[in-house]
Amino acid sequence: MFRVTIRGKFAGLDDAGRARVLAASGTVFTEAGTFTHDQSVTAFTFRCQVPAGPDDGEDEAALGAMAALEAHGHPYEILKIGVTDMRDIKIRRGGRRPGLAGSAP
Repeated sequence: MFRVTIRGKFAGLDDAGRARVLAASGTVFTEAGTFTHDQSVTAFTFRCQVPAGPDDGEDEAALGAMAALEAHGHPYEILKIGVTDMRDIKIRRGGRRPGLAGSAP
């Protein structure tokens, strides 16, 4: 699984497009993608979750996220793309060791 963040700006977003962006607002990563945006709905961050095949890399993930962004149908300009391969994320199990958190000698 990849998590892709696309930062960009809308180009000529009409009132109907603005309403669709507001309806797709959120901070979670989904396969359809969610938007966060500035108050004027000009600049945006698009968060998208892209399934990973065994041979897929960051380029494939970025292309998948751009396709999801394109599916929303809004005119845009991409400023920056960030890709995180969730297969590389290590999750530590277990709690804190006793005596380490916030205790003074």
